[in-house]
Amino acid sequence: MPSIPASLPTRRLVATLGLLFATACMPVLAETHPGQDKLVTEVARDTGKSTTSLNALLDGAQKQQSILDAISRPAEAKPWKDYRPIFITPKRINDGIAFYREHRALLESIGKQYGVAPEYIVAIVGVETSYGKVTGKYKVLDALVTLGLYYPPRATFFRDQLKTLLELPDNHLAGPVDTLTGSYAGAQGWGQFMPSSIRDFGVDADGDGRIDLKNSLPDIFASVANYFAKHGWQTGGPVAAPARADGAARPISVKDSKTQWPVEQLEAWGYAPVQSLNPAQPSSLQSLQGPDGTEYWITFQNFYVITTYNRSPLYALAVHQLAQAIAQGANGMDATQ
Repeated sequence: MPSIPASLPTRRLVATLGLLFATACMPVLAETHPGQDKLVTEVARDTGKSTTSLNALLDGAQKQQSILDAISRPAEAKPWKDYRPIFITPKRINDGIAFYREHRALLESIGKQYGVAPEYIVAIVGVETSYGKVTGKYKVLDALVTLGLYYPPRATFFRDQLKTLLELPDNHLAGPVDTLTGSYAGAQGWGQFMPSSIRDFGVDADGDGRIDLKNSLPDIFASVANYFAKHGWQTGGPVAAPARADGAARPISVKDSKTQWPVEQLEAWGYAPVQSLNPAQPSSLQSLQGPDGTEYWITFQNFYVITTYNRSPLYALAVHQLAQAIAQGANGMDATQ
């Protein structure tokens, strides 16, 4: 007996149920990292890059527990008495003097061009990477994926850096994205630039069409100097000067290193500089735990500029003291610290 054909509504219902069943049985392609799909969509929209190639890059990146461990114990959490000996050592000073002397012509040319004292360029690469010897062992992509997608306390900042890295033109990097190495925070090159700093302050000083902060000394030096200049470095201006506090000194608390008071105001509050300073010079004050008790430092605009590179006042003072020692030694004076 011939079968009775189903009605049209029935056939539609069966087809719909079949499609839903087939869809439910299909494997779901989960993103490799949380938030990857949204990130790829944004980068592809903003740059026109292929979502396939972007996903391939991110699929190859790995979350690194050692990076999460490292960011939880930064050196800047140490007091000044323990922090200073990490960076101000006879070897780092002597290596910096030799480095300055070897590259003096290039450093002084770039320093003059940007209005930045060359010893501070040397001190930055000295503190950051021991003059290019230690630029970091972590894959930059792993670092920024780990911190941008797996580290909620600072996810916004590091996700932005990851997005910027994926958006940078090839000629802004020292090599393919998945081969770049750097710090646990994703900083690259001798000056340890984050992707946004490469984008905003990187300089192709050697004119080869590429910003190479790993292999080109002109690019490295000029990029550091340009960073300082763009952040308000004052040519020939002071950085920091030690002060003494009298017994009635007014306690001062500062949130950052921006200049807030003229030197004469700090003097009126009981903080006397140990060297001659312009009484009207805008300044601030840092109180740090030294080996022999509290140290007081009157700081200026150029000190604040160094803290835009690394916001810790300990870092800025280490750069300042290393720069001073290098300049003294490079010019034949006693650089003993």
